[in-house]
Amino acid sequence: MPARPITHMLRARCLLRQPQTAQAFSTRSVVRGGADHGDHYDPPTGYLFGLKPGQKYEKEGWENIWYYGFIGSILVAGVAYVFKPDTSIQTWALEEARRRLEAEGILEDPDKVKK
Repeated sequence: MPARPITHMLRARCLLRQPQTAQAFSTRSVVRGGADHGDHYDPPTGYLFGLKPGQKYEKEGWENIWYYGFIGSILVAGVAYVFKPDTSIQTWALEEARRRLEAEGILEDPDKVKK
């Protein structure tokens, strides 16, 4: 009796496998007992931001806190960036070169008072 290739055995095994009933990434969960929380989908209305013309927008409670917090943190970050110390290697090298040249007497010390 000839030996069957391994591909035939794998194919037969895959064809005989039972379909899975649970989906891993399902968009809808099955909850028993009525704890589904309803449908959260708002169908499109065709209006910009869902407001009919002439209808006034009502702010939600979190919006002012978010606006002031976001803009305030941007301002604080900007002020901190402007007043941060200069720690670049170029500034340090320039100061070090000036200090060494003053120590050797090649440059005059700008802090000394001329008489």
